[in-house]
Amino acid sequence: MIEIEVQNETHQSEVRMKFVVVPRIGEGIRLLEPAGQWASYDVLDVWYQKAEYGDIWVPFMHVRQTPPEKDYGAVLRPDMDVYPVEN
Repeated sequence: MIEIEVQNETHQSEVRMKFVVVPRIGEGIRLLEPAGQWASYDVLDVWYQKAEYGDIWVPFMHVRQTPPEKDYGAVLRPDMDVYPVEN
């Protein structure tokens, strides 16, 4: 098991979690929300920092909740040719 510090941009929180593998940038993961429901999150960034002890590199990652299908402002959608403009 690999312990990773997950920095959640949606809820502005940090938590250490155990993973079998380090998720890659762009992959989706499911996390338990503070309200107790499961939600999808996108991995935005993964990086490693040298630990204070020994010659060990510790993984960190940024995540953000996956936007709903109708959210055109947060993420570019390569599968769509036209983006609606709301007045």
